[in-house]
Amino acid sequence: MDQEQLLYYRKKLERMRDDLLSEADKTLSDMTDHNDHYPDPADRATAESDRNFELRIRDRERKLLSKIKKALSRIDNEDFGICDDCGDDISLERLEARPVTTLCIDCKTQQEDGEKAKGL
Repeated sequence: MDQEQLLYYRKKLERMRDDLLSEADKTLSDMTDHNDHYPDPADRATAESDRNFELRIRDRERKLLSKIKKALSRIDNEDFGICDDCGDDISLERLEARPVTTLCIDCKTQQEDGEKAKGL
């Protein structure tokens, strides 16, 4: 992968990271500024359900932030875009769709097929 492509993916990953951090800050602000006085128990239950849903989303985003950090590290180490399993280049189409990926499409398919076989 050439330097121009690496720079493109670095910027893409940094934008993803910044967007996630901005959303996390917004959630934190909303939750600390939130008024928890609900006269109706149904309103309270809805608010609790919404809060739990929001926290599950933020937890998934926290995990994604970790993957973004590792992808940025791979760019620094010049092994970004190389499959961890087979060592082949990961296609640009796959990196465009999922820049945090560490597996080429063939290895990922093989991994998922193995997981399905274990689940049967």
